[in-house]
Amino acid sequence: MRRIRSLFLGLLLAVTASAGQAAVLVPPGNRNAVQPAIPGASVNRTQATNTTFQAKYRKVYALLKNDGRLRAKIKETAAAYAIDPIHIVGAIVGEHTYNVDAYDRLQTYYVKAISYLSSRFSFAYRGESVSAFVRRPQFAACDGKSDSYALWTCRERVWNQEFRGRTVDGTSFPDNRFGAVFFQPYYAGQTFGLGQLNPLTALQMSDMVHEISGLPRLDADDPNRVYKTIMDPDLTLNYVAAALKKSIDAYRTIAGFDISRNPGITATLYNVGNPEARAQALKKENERRRAAGEPVRLPQENYYGWLVNDKLPELEALFAS
Repeated sequence: MRRIRSLFLGLLLAVTASAGQAAVLVPPGNRNAVQPAIPGASVNRTQATNTTFQAKYRKVYALLKNDGRLRAKIKETAAAYAIDPIHIVGAIVGEHTYNVDAYDRLQTYYVKAISYLSSRFSFAYRGESVSAFVRRPQFAACDGKSDSYALWTCRERVWNQEFRGRTVDGTSFPDNRFGAVFFQPYYAGQTFGLGQLNPLTALQMSDMVHEISGLPRLDADDPNRVYKTIMDPDLTLNYVAAALKKSIDAYRTIAGFDISRNPGITATLYNVGNPEARAQALKKENERRRAAGEPVRLPQENYYGWLVNDKLPELEALFAS
């Protein structure tokens, strides 16, 4: 029976893809019976602060439960981006459970946001600003990209292909993410704010946020404004929503899946990034599977998204009234 269902799903995917019809709905819930392994870095970070994942989850849940203004902001932002607010909640919960503790009060994020305006930042590596870096000839193929997401995604791809872990023109570049090397001056891998965004993601989503919410476009030459934006809850929620919408749209148009009813999947993509590339990889894998007579693979949650789906009844209850 399971194989029949899988073959039927594969046929349905093929038909909908060829006919341009609605994507296949990914059902709610986890595909994995048990939580996938949590990365060692997250485990070590949590142990180093003498806390537990459960304690961190309860802390961010308490922030959401006790702050009606925050829940109202989430609902308003979700409506503007035409997504369910549970997707924004899932991203916030996942980040503050497996990344850093949430602050006890929303006001603390506003205070932090103001402090970033007076700090001195630069998006640079070894004295070379990212704006100068992306003028190197390797990035020429990105010059025609007018949309901020396409532009910075192209630049990230060139980084991975041409610079990451290599020595170029006498400069040795780390084997690390573009966002960690150029955009996070405190600690490699550090993210910020209620949505734990990194500046590269904010820059990618700048045009969508400008078009939907009317906020000024972000500029890599003004890092203080970027950091202030991702620390300010009134502003950063727009970028969280935009990133989630981008994932939902990418999986619908590229991979043929509607993930809008599964916040564990959208939370996973918020965690790992690069939704279009991942949707394309899933599409190719399922094309190969269908050609071999194998069952197609649904999008699957990672450890982060698994928690969101596992806690879904409790999280949805936040918006029940």
